Amino acid sequence: MKASFGNSWKESLYQGYLSDGKVDSGSPAVLVISISALRSLDLLRGLRPLTRECRAAKLFAKHMKVEDQVSMLKSRVNIASGTPSRIKKLIDIDAMGLSRLSVILMDMHTDAKGYSLFTLPQVSDEFWDLYKSHFHHRVLQGDLRICLYGPITCPSKRKSAGIKIPVTNEA
Repeated sequence: MKASFGNSWKESLYQGYLSDGKVDSGSPAVLVISISALRSLDLLRGLRPLTRECRAAKLFAKHMKVEDQVSMLKSRVNIASGTPSRIKKLIDIDAMGLSRLSVILMDMHTDAKGYSLFTLPQVSDEFWDLYKSHFHHRVLQGDLRICLYGPITCPSKRKSAGIKIPVTNEA
């Protein structure tokens, strides 16, 4: 995470003040997108050294009501982690803003059945819908960076022919 923000990582991640001195509520600087609620929690645990000093939000449906998440997003949030469908829903109902968003971290780990964010059919469709509707234009403008976290496996007809690209596991 530190490398993504450069030398001003602490100010960029922890601060988030608007020009009138108020905190831009509900708009994280980092958005972690993963395949499931459990994976989102694991990733937030990995970011614990950063989340001690800045507020993190859990954005997934498992055991969490939208209304509770809307209330939580009314205060400053620096890091948010969740699933594509819940993130999109919160953006669409204007509970989560994107004004401070600088980095999207996409979790590329596979689950027990071998599915990832890009290969689990329903989650993949939801992710691409979220990406096209809210992030693509900002990535093209250079206002938003994408980080991939975990091993990336290229699909192949034969398992043994898969190509693995190592990705740094630093958060």
